[in-house]
Amino acid sequence: MTLSATVEKETRKRYLDLIEATVSNSIYGESGIERKIHAFWQRLRHPLLTKRGVFGWPPRAHTMLRAERLKNIRMLVEAVIEKGIPGDLIETGVWRGGACIYMRAILAAHGQSERKVVVADSFEGLPPPDGKKYPADKRDKLSTFDELAVSLDDVKRNFAAYGLLDSQVQFAKGFFKDTLGKLDNERFALIRLDGDMYESTMDALTALYDKVSPGGYVIVDDYGGITACRKAVHDFLDQRGLAPKIHKVDVSAVWWEKEDRDRAARA
Repeated sequence: MTLSATVEKETRKRYLDLIEATVSNSIYGESGIERKIHAFWQRLRHPLLTKRGVFGWPPRAHTMLRAERLKNIRMLVEAVIEKGIPGDLIETGVWRGGACIYMRAILAAHGQSERKVVVADSFEGLPPPDGKKYPADKRDKLSTFDELAVSLDDVKRNFAAYGLLDSQVQFAKGFFKDTLGKLDNERFALIRLDGDMYESTMDALTALYDKVSPGGYVIVDDYGGITACRKAVHDFLDQRGLAPKIHKVDVSAVWWEKEDRDRAARA
């Protein structure tokens, strides 16, 4: 490797390390008092959080994702680039946009000008559960959490703050059942699902999975943390006769590589 290539690689790494630290706010962090006050008010408003062992959403960060999940995004997006897997990138359920901002930064750092990052969300929070159609969602309360409703304008402002709001960022506003099936993107190299609910997870897989290129990647953020999400994943795979090797990222998130249908079914 030449000196210039070494410098370029190190500069890219430092830029992406900085973006990772910034979207998660680990570069500054909140004071202990600020975290405690913020968590106290969220638990007061939503006792369910305490029961689930959740201590509130970060007050300033642009993503809820911790280091392991951000590093997983980087690993897989860079694998897509290195292997030349065709297609765009999408996250379904983006909150403040931090994970998508990170995806766009990775593309920029590698000089990828042909791929898009699709930012899919209602930008109004989660849908009320349809317990009759999706019994696994019957007791879901996430639609009552105002903190999960981040407007499209706010997410765009967050992208702009990083200098990453451009023509390679595509927004899909609305509930997944109404939007994902209408996307005109021909292929996806990576899909990242963060819709929490059975309905949201199933809608995303149904609309997007056939568009994932062979060798592309699927990330499911809530697989280990929300039973309804995990059930949706396995119901979908069972319906298709697929059995990909599922890899853990941490206690909740997982990923797998989309294989040839026959090879996956035999695995």
